[in-house]
Amino acid sequence: MEKQFEILTTARFYLELALDGSQEPIDAYFMECQGFKRTQELIEICEVTPQKWGKHNAKTGRVVRTKLPGNTKSENIILRRGMTISMTMWKWFKAVEEGDWATQGKNGDLTIYNQGAEEKARFRFQGAWPISYKIADVKAGSNDFEVEELELSVDEFTRVK
Repeated sequence: MEKQFEILTTARFYLELALDGSQEPIDAYFMECQGFKRTQELIEICEVTPQKWGKHNAKTGRVVRTKLPGNTKSENIILRRGMTISMTMWKWFKAVEEGDWATQGKNGDLTIYNQGAEEKARFRFQGAWPISYKIADVKAGSNDFEVEELELSVDEFTRVK
């Protein structure tokens, strides 16, 4: 059987995040997730080699730059969803704000599906806790959804599938 490749779309995803007191029917659906990024820091070393270079019999060595991989870093992620009557996200943020941040780190998965609703990619984030809580601006006469936004600090972000 010949393998067929499909480019995955951004619209077919599920973000799994279990919070204390969560009610899955109203707490588990996110409209937008962004900031899933892992970077490799760069270490640049300059050294002088014994190789002579330059004009007129230069007596100095040649400067060579070498690039090496440093530590990895996971960026903060931002979760957006339509606001509901649930207080779960706010209570999580409030627990951190009141000093209980060490016990509030949560793990979760971002799963991306193909058009046939089959899981094709999974990313795991670990040690996430909220650093910012925001709601969208309100405006009389608007028909827009009220949006709840949470920015999370993330210790680790990796692709597991």
